[in-house]
Amino acid sequence: MADRNVLGGPLEPCGTEPMTGFYRDGCCSTGPQDVGLHTICGVVTTEFLSHQRSIGNDLTTPMPQYSFPGLAPGDRWCVTAANWLRAQLDGHACPVVLASTQERTLEVVPLEVLRQHAVDVPDDAAGLS
Repeated sequence: MADRNVLGGPLEPCGTEPMTGFYRDGCCSTGPQDVGLHTICGVVTTEFLSHQRSIGNDLTTPMPQYSFPGLAPGDRWCVTAANWLRAQLDGHACPVVLASTQERTLEVVPLEVLRQHAVDVPDDAAGLS
């Protein structure tokens, strides 16, 4: 069965420049090997990247051994649900692309919280009120 997004539709790609996703396929798909749930398609900001570094999650330094190029503000990246939630609770959440955020995210982050940081609007925006 195909991955679904948090809105119940098909999971859309998050980003390919840089190539993101736990499986480095451009999507925030998840599976048994992805214990961190890299399921939130975030548009990283300077504030978010600084926060992540402060909690021990350096997203700016390239790590070629993991096919990780290092991120810059404006990049779309599949971030872990737990680290995104921590950033949100600390006031440093990055914007979220709902159509590209995998439905398992809802096990960690409520949809209402994700909607507060949404940068995309679904075709049927009635549910965003």
